[in-house]
Parts: sequence; C-alpha cells; structure tokens
Amino acid sequence: MNWSLLYLASEWAIRFVMLVYVPQRRSPAASRAWLLFIFLLPWPGLLVYAVFGRAYLPKRRLERQRRVETYIREAQAKRGAAADHTATLPADVQGLAATGRDLGGFGVTRGNAVELLPDYSGAIDSLVADIEASRTSAHLLFYIFEEDGTGRRVADALVRASKRGVSCRVIMDALGSKNGLKKLAPVLRAGGVEVQVALPVSLIRRYGTRFDLRNHRKIAVLDGLIGYAGSENIVDGRFVKGHPNEELWARVRGPVVLQLQAVFLADYYFETGTALDAPELLPDTPEAGGSPCQVVPSGPSFRRENGKDLIIEMLYTARERVVMTTPYFIPDEVCLEAICAAARRGVEVRLVVSMHANQPLSQLAQRACYEDLLEAGVAVHLYEPRFLHAKHITVDAEVALIGSTNMDIRSFALNEEVNLLIYDPAVVAQVRAVQERYFQHSVGLSPSEWAGRSLWAKVLQNSARLTDSLL
Repeated sequence: MNWSLLYLASEWAIRFVMLVYVPQRRSPAASRAWLLFIFLLPWPGLLVYAVFGRAYLPKRRLERQRRVETYIREAQAKRGAAADHTATLPADVQGLAATGRDLGGFGVTRGNAVELLPDYSGAIDSLVADIEASRTSAHLLFYIFEEDGTGRRVADALVRASKRGVSCRVIMDALGSKNGLKKLAPVLRAGGVEVQVALPVSLIRRYGTRFDLRNHRKIAVLDGLIGYAGSENIVDGRFVKGHPNEELWARVRGPVVLQLQAVFLADYYFETGTALDAPELLPDTPEAGGSPCQVVPSGPSFRRENGKDLIIEMLYTARERVVMTTPYFIPDEVCLEAICAAARRGVEVRLVVSMHANQPLSQLAQRACYEDLLEAGVAVHLYEPRFLHAKHITVDAEVALIGSTNMDIRSFALNEEVNLLIYDPAVVAQVRAVQERYFQHSVGLSPSEWAGRSLWAKVLQNSARLTDSLL
C-alpha cells in the first residue's frame, strides 16, 4: 500500500469536506481564517477545529439555561420587577432599549442610583464595606478571583459575613480563577462560604465545556439591594508589569439590582441544577435615584451574539459622538464596518485602547485595524499611564454602557458577559469626564504617521489579523 498517496488523498478529503462544513452559520472572516489554516495543515487544522471550531455547550447545560430563563421571568413577575419602562425614554434611544430587551430578556428599570468607581483600590474598598454591611446574602461572580492580597481581603470579608449568618455564595471561572479555586476556595468553604466552579473543563462535553468558553462576568450583589458591574476582577491590578490596571465599576442601587441578581441566579442554576428561590434573594427593591438602567447579558448560550449586536445598535443610534474604551479591539468585519460607517456619516467616533498589552498577539491583530479606522475618520487614542482594562461606551449625551465585554470576537462569541446600560445624561456626563481624562493622558495616532510605520510592522500586524477569528 502506498501510504504517502493515502495520506495525500486524506488531506484533500479533509480540505473538500471542511470547505463545505466550516462556512455554515459562520461569518466570512471566520470561515476564511479556519479554511486557510486547514488548507495549509489539513490534519493539524482538523484536530484544532474539532476542539475550538464551534462554540458548543453540552446539551444538558443548554436545557438548564432555557429552564432558568423561565424561572427568572416568573420570579421577577411575582415581585413586580418585570415592568419595562422603555416607553418613558427619549424616542431616539427607545430602539436601543428594545434591542437590549430582545437580546437579554430584561427591560428598562426606573429609579436607580449609579455611582462610578474608577479608582482600583477604592472600588475594592467599597465592595468590602458592602459585604461587611450585608445582612441576608452576598453573591459574587467573577472571572478572576485570585489568591493574592485583594482576593484574600474580599474572602476574609465574606467569611466574616458568613459567620454572622449571611448566605454567601461565590462563583469562580474554572480557568480565570484557577489559583483562587485551588488555594482560596478551601478557605472560603471552611468559613461557610459556598463556592461553585463556572464552566468546568472536561474532555467529555456532556459534563464539561471547552476550555476557551469562559464565564468572563464580574458581578457582585449584596442583599439584593446593592449591585456591582464593570471590568474589575478580584485581583491585584498587575496584568502588565510596571503599569497597574485602570478599571471602571458601577455600583448600583434600585430595581436594576434584581436584574444583576437574576444573572447570578441563572449562572448558579446553570452550574448546580439547583434553583435558589428564597424570597429575600429577589426582594421588593425601593427606588434609590433617577437613573433608568438595563442589564444585557451575553454568551454562547444565547441565540445571538448579544454583545456585538448591542454595540452595533449603539453605533447606529449615535448622532453626534461615540467614545469606546476597551483593552482588546479585534472586531469582526460587521462591527468594524459599523464603527467606520458612524464616522463617515459625521459622528465623532473615538477609540481608547491601552498602549501597554498583556497579550502581544492580540495587540498585533488589534493594530492591524487602526488603518481602516483612521481612514474612516475615527480618532484612536493610546492610553499611556496604566494598562487600561476598562470597558465602556458613551453615545451622545444620553447612553452609557459599562460592563465586562471586550470589543473582540472572543468576547462576542465565546465568553459569558454582562453589560449595564444607563440612560441618564447626568451619569453619562460622569463617564465622559473619565473618558476626557483618558484623552489627556493618551497618544493620538495620525493617519500619515501610522501609514508610515515600517513594512515589518505591517507584515506582523496583518499576519496576526488573519488569526482574528482564532484569538
């Protein structure tokens, strides 16, 4: 038998079969990236595709997701938290709010108070103080819950709360919190705190998930009355040596806290199969301020890429100004075109990204997008003082988004994320003040200078961009 001929025939069989299979329900850019890999290296490409090619979740987990969505709707309705106040918003943002409701299932709530926490240590101080003051429940869901100074401080507060009778539950991502699960979780459990693992990894997909499907959310809910959402993890801010993290959390009070609680309860059921329906977890939440707010969760368990679709809707809602802050910017073609289209129709569009990076390949792919942005009239700012890990967007003077979603394909398609929409000009003005500070400490890119970068830099960046669907 001619083994060489047989191997060659098998390679061509893989190429032809995958040429038909790969593009199904996939963007052209992602299809091209995978097919290029498979055509160059058929057998390695097939093996890698088998592991990473499709964002499959086990059937059992998807069934739980459907059941918990029904449970959460019913629980909210019983407690009067299901009312949707979209119609009370200005007409030009009602479409955005309706899109958010259709994507994530939550309508607009009124009567919320929003406090921005841009200071890294100050945000942790605030969370610890709220845990210390909690009376009934303390729920934390974080991608990274590290066994370091910050993690131990929050863990100690949870143990103290548990000892005085507070029901404390923590969900940690299986990979992002690997060290925390190994070293900190036993301490928490010994202190009476329940710790669950989000998206445990297993080669048997019936019981686990692919290791690149992650729960990237950052949520804290205390007594069902105070909530936190944003970009900051429970970890010392040291992703990039010499450049501490810059983050933004929103501390909220009012009815929107029940939506954050609902996301936590959904993930808890998703991981355990146990529905938490104690009345005190979804209490009658009094109005606390004047900010209309809405929570929009996203992830592979949803039918659409909620994060991407929401951002695109924000871009098409904009009439005057959009400012986007993200640590990782690797959008697909549809999202990139929406950004450029906004700039071309006269909207002032600004992108703020970190000059420093903790993922070199992603940064190279990100920089390959700058030329398209600059040609369309988008202003690109490279933030210098710290590693800018914050994720937020403002549209005109009316809407702000603060959350965990990066503007990259991984965050859109593979990660469980959560975003908070705020329809309050006063809060938007505060977010814009944070963004203005970013501008003052950033280096702006000029189209001519960027076009004049070295050929070697262009080759590296454009080569990295070919892998954008794989990053």
